[in-house]
Amino acid sequence: MGVLANAIIYFVQVVNFLILARVIMSWVIKDFSNPIVQFIFQVTEPILMPFRKLLERIGLGGTIDFSPIVAMLAIQFIANALLRAL
Repeated sequence: MGVLANAIIYFVQVVNFLILARVIMSWVIKDFSNPIVQFIFQVTEPILMPFRKLLERIGLGGTIDFSPIVAMLAIQFIANALLRAL
């Protein structure tokens, strides 16, 4: 595989890891003043917000936030499409 393909794969893995870390932290951490926690939330919020708004628009917004799942699937789908195009 080329350098660009590897970069796409690594980028998707890092983003998915950060989203998963955010989900787990939202369950267990009550104090969000930790700089690492703040960094993860600041990095993932621009990714998750459009999906959260989309889910609210189609009536799936509620007490359970499905935007991390939808975001991870969408990112994986886009990455696969890019890798096939290369």
